[in-house]
This record gives sequence, structure tokens and C-alpha cells, in this order.
Amino acid sequence: MSDEITYRIDAFLQDNSLTTDNTEDVYAVPASREPADEERILAEMKAEDTGLRRETLLHVFELEKRVIKRLLLSGHAVNTGLYHASVAFRGLVKNSQWNPDENEIVINFNPGADLREAVRQTQVNILGAKPAGISVTGVQDVATKADNASATAGRAFTLTGRNIRIAGDDPAVGLTLIAEGGTETPVTSDLWVINNPSTVTFIIPAGLEAGTYTLRLTTQFGGNNRDLRKATRTVEKTLYIGTEPPQSGGTTPGGSDEEGEEGTFG
Repeated sequence: MSDEITYRIDAFLQDNSLTTDNTEDVYAVPASREPADEERILAEMKAEDTGLRRETLLHVFELEKRVIKRLLLSGHAVNTGLYHASVAFRGLVKNSQWNPDENEIVINFNPGADLREAVRQTQVNILGAKPAGISVTGVQDVATKADNASATAGRAFTLTGRNIRIAGDDPAVGLTLIAEGGTETPVTSDLWVINNPSTVTFIIPAGLEAGTYTLRLTTQFGGNNRDLRKATRTVEKTLYIGTEPPQSGGTTPGGSDEEGEEGTFG
């Protein structure tokens, strides 16, 4: 039956952050999928149409786990074909006494013959560049607590979202307010109050005339505090500084950019 199964993993291409001058230097990362918990495994087993009731499958599933735990924690190495598991110890044993505060039992897992063969038969489907995954999901004028994109010059304003930390050496990285006439006002780094992956708070430059502005956030943040992306990512949000947003035909507080390097929200 295993010969009838086709295995396929979707993968995205991601920049190698260590070679910033080589735009062709990329590696593959698995496309994220929701975790398969016990319920998912049982559902997949039932879908095989074995004729067994779910209660029977659950009993066998729990029985296997119980037996494997008992064997492992009795010192047996366990080989299911899918994986090979064994017990090991960590830490120095002092005075010939086991000390739970300094010593630890660890379980080592390695793929078994069945899994290694399945890996050899697995196809990898490249989906293209990994989506940017940057988004603004909420806004707030700290002075008034309004969350409708209205803002106050000279006071703090907060963006919440995903991967919005401002980071990178590209000249485009930063915050900019763009008036309807096209005039750009940089929000310099000395006006940044909080700069985290999910929260950015900054002071809106004092003296800006009331009106509708586009807030542009550009970053090379790559999802962790060590790696930067080679290309910048941009999100935009419409702000109403010193005015109220339209009562109809307005926009949602934010959006997500799942398909490319740049997204516009507002």
C-alpha cells in the first residue's frame, strides 16, 4: 500500500541573509502548515476506511503510546520502523547519586527505515519566493485612544501588526508621512518610542498641517532579531492628522501582504 502513496512537500525560496550581495543565493524552507495533533491523526486514520470505529482507533493509538513509553523508560531502544528512539542521560553524576536538579533523562529520536525510504520518494514543489508576511492590523492615537486612523500632531501614534519592526541599512528603511500634495516628512528615529515586531509607536512630527496623509513603513526585518532581508518590505496606512476620517466608504484598519514584497493598506 505504501507504493500507492505520493508524498509532496510545498516549499518557498528564502534569501540567504549572509550573502547580501548575491540576490540569486536562496534556500528552500517548508511552507507552513497547521500542526497535526492527535485529532488530526485519528481523522486521517479513519479516512483510510479501515472499517474500524474511531473508538477502536483511539484505543490502539493510546495503547501504542503507553507501551512505547513503558519500553523506553525501562531502558529499551524502540524501533517502530518510522523512528528509532532511545534513552540517554545528561549531566555529571556526583557522589554516585542521581540528582534531578543536575541530571536529566533525554530521549533521542532518529528516522527509521520506513521514514527514510518515504523521504527518498518525496517530491518538493517550489512555490516561489516566500511571502513577505508583513501586515498592519490595528492603529491607535495614543492621545485620544481613537482607533479609526485619526491622529494628533506632536503626539504618539501606535501601529500593531506582524513583522513591522523597522530595521535595516537600506536608505528606504524608516517611517515617512506623505501629504496629499506629495510632500514627504520623515519620522526620524529619535521620534520612535517603541520598535518591536508587533508594535511600533512613534511621535507624529509637530507642526504638520491638518489633512490626510499616507504613512509609509519600510523595513528589512526578517522575522527575528538577527537576520535582515536583502529586499525591503513596505506597508502603507492612511492617517487623518487633525481631522476625522470619512464616515462612509472608509477602509479597514490594516491588511496583510502575503504575495509580494510590497503591500499598501489604508
